[in-house]
Amino acid sequence: MLENSIFAILSLFLIGGALMVLLSREIVLNAFGFLIAMLAMAGLFALLENSFLFLAQIMISAGAVVVLSLIAVTTINLKRDNLPEEPNKIRWIVISALIVSPISLLIYKTLTMVNRKFQETVDGYGTLKVIGGELFSSWVLPFEILSVLLLAAMLAAIVIARKESEI
Repeated sequence: MLENSIFAILSLFLIGGALMVLLSREIVLNAFGFLIAMLAMAGLFALLENSFLFLAQIMISAGAVVVLSLIAVTTINLKRDNLPEEPNKIRWIVISALIVSPISLLIYKTLTMVNRKFQETVDGYGTLKVIGGELFSSWVLPFEILSVLLLAAMLAAIVIARKESEI
């Protein structure tokens, strides 16, 4: 019963944060709504007892992405005059929700009709020790390739930013 209450509260925070991102015209409030949604998502991972995804969600999404977006917003100095007018924003959100709702209902009905039996999980499933051991034994090469790719993307972003400032 307590888990259902916590799930409902976290779901409300997740939906509220997502709506705040969609409906707010202030960029800082958008980032704050994104932070609320990501922290609620981390709470859902904690409710599922998946400590790795809980910590990764907080560190990567809530920490790095929100801070990076706030830094980007403050450096480009957006002004309300330069933003496009969106007179039909609410209408498009409602139309999109109406289009997605039947599809979501169909997916839900399909998933509830499927007779699925989950395998029993072993002790320690989803812990940092198990995921780290798997990551650095079987997945070490893709992990290193991804780190080099991210480093190259960061350097490319710095070069692009320096070129625009010199012009």
